[in-house]
Order: sequence, then structure tokens, then C-alpha cells
Amino acid sequence: MAFRGKEMMKKLMRKVGGEKNLAPGVKESLKKCVPDSRIVMNRAKRGLFAGKHIQFGNRVSEDGGNKTRRNWKPNVQEKRLFSYIMDRHIRVKVTTHALRCIDKAGGIDEYLLKTPYHKMDTEMGLYWKTKIEKLYEELGQTEVVFFTPEEEAKLEQDFKDMKLAQRAARRELRRQMYGGSSKQKQTEQGSADTQETAEEAAKILSEGIPNEYAPEDLVANS
Repeated sequence: MAFRGKEMMKKLMRKVGGEKNLAPGVKESLKKCVPDSRIVMNRAKRGLFAGKHIQFGNRVSEDGGNKTRRNWKPNVQEKRLFSYIMDRHIRVKVTTHALRCIDKAGGIDEYLLKTPYHKMDTEMGLYWKTKIEKLYEELGQTEVVFFTPEEEAKLEQDFKDMKLAQRAARRELRRQMYGGSSKQKQTEQGSADTQETAEEAAKILSEGIPNEYAPEDLVANS
């Protein structure tokens, strides 16, 4: 356990070299960005807990009313959440309350953008929030280009050709690594035997039928 707001401010002050290196008014603006929650368990540093942390209380017996200290831990699940701005899944530990908040906001990106800094009570949440805000800022500065239908069809065909080339390259690499399957080897061996038999038959036909197999001899013997 730790008093997160004070501890994070002390850590920031140590990194910048003390308050003397800060311009006037910077410390007050930093306090607005630092979470104001007092107690956060250490496990919350590695996920999005949305304000749900360990709680302490008493277990009261039914007969004598005896009290025993106990705690309640949040329901933490490990999930893969899709980020549209990053175009990939993010594996993160979240509470069920945080999952409901994310669904209500419309996704992990919207949840991180809408949640203010002073309510983002974990270091991981602050990291993802600043990263996604920076990506959206860079996306807003990019220029939008529209393609004609012919150019879109050409790009789609190039993409299909690239996929086919990658598939052929992977197939060739697997063939070189494993030397082909046993079924493929049997097929190749069978085709080679068939080719040798055909070559022998063609050679016999080109040289002519031997005398012992002549039609006259066969009729006489019969």
C-alpha cells in the first residue's frame, strides 16, 4: 500500500531535479494530472482497475458477534482488448467494473480518452492514455487522400498478388525445411515409376517387336 498521489509527485520531483528546476505554475498543473486516490495496491500498477482496489473490514460471527479482520479483493481478469488506433489487441489485466466502463465508453481507446488524468489511478493507465492521445494527435495531422475506383481496384489486385506471393514463399520455405510430406514423396515416386515405364514402352516400340512375339508364330502355336 502507498499514498499514490504523494508518492508519484515525489518521484516526478526527483526526476526533474527538484522544484527549483520547474517554472512557476508547473507544479500546480502537474497536481491536476497526478491521480488523487490515496491508497492503491501494488497489483493495480499492472492493469486498469477503474478505482476498484482492496478493501478491509471485519467478519462477524452469527452467534457471539465476534469480529475477525478480513479483506475483499477486486475481481481481476486478464483480457485482450482491441485498440483501433493501434490496430492490434492489447493484453491487460482489468476489473469487471473497468470492463463495464470500457463497454459503456465504446472501447478501450474511448475509455482512456474520456477518463481524466486525476481519475486514472494506475501508472499503466497513465502510460496507455498518453500514448493513445499522442497517436490520435498524429492521426489528426495527417492528410486524407481519396482514390479513384480504378486506383482502388489496382490497389486491391496488388494486395491480392502480394498475399499469394507470401503464401507461395511460406509453402516453399516449409518444403525446404521439412523436405515435403511422406504422401508427397510417395506421389513423386509413383510419378517417377510411371515415367520410367512409359519410356521403356516407347523404347520397345521404336526398336520393333522381337521375332519370338511375331503374330505368325502365335497363330501357329495356337
